[in-house]
Amino acid sequence: MKKLSLLMLFLVFGFSASAQIEIGLMASPTIAGNRFIAEDRYNLEKESNNLYLGVGVIADYFFSQNYAFSTGVIYRGKGGEVSYNYTRADGSGSTVTTRGKDDIALQYIEVPLTLKLFTNEIAPGTLAYFQVGGSLNTKVAAQVNDKKVINGERVLKRFNIFEADVLLGGGVEFQIGESTKLFGGLTYHRGLTDIDDYYEEQFSDKNVSLKNNSVSLDFGVKF
Repeated sequence: MKKLSLLMLFLVFGFSASAQIEIGLMASPTIAGNRFIAEDRYNLEKESNNLYLGVGVIADYFFSQNYAFSTGVIYRGKGGEVSYNYTRADGSGSTVTTRGKDDIALQYIEVPLTLKLFTNEIAPGTLAYFQVGGSLNTKVAAQVNDKKVINGERVLKRFNIFEADVLLGGGVEFQIGESTKLFGGLTYHRGLTDIDDYYEEQFSDKNVSLKNNSVSLDFGVKF
């Protein structure tokens, strides 16, 4: 997946200078949490969302006036606070059910692979756009309950290296110069892949999965 991401970036940024490519910088405050696939008896619940700041470089390659392939490299935080029940042996031959809580904080490098659809002008120098596609993400850092090491093991190893998600969004672009544009929009990121095998092992149930969910406010400038 990492090689595929690098290949896509090479293809986009390697186009000739005559191609219509707009490159920009983006800041992306993100409200992130998690969702679960699990039986009710585990009582997995989302306790709260976390706020993160994503930053990165984007590139829109226009293959017609109103359509562009959009990609980039974005550093973004994800994860939220979750709670659950788990059963363990108490040393006397019986079991005890305990309520656990984890505050998960993950950092990813994202490579979005999306299609942007632009309207004609809705006001002088102003276009609306809609964005749909996916994102290939590589984990670079992780903490649980503000700890990077738990029971002598790095938390980073607990989570899966790669994640994929669906990306849906929209926004507005404003022309402020001959080749400069400001943009702002809202994007929903829905995780497709399990990010953590810990709960499968904790519950001894392979049907348990934990996935990322987030909503970001995207704004920036393109040149």
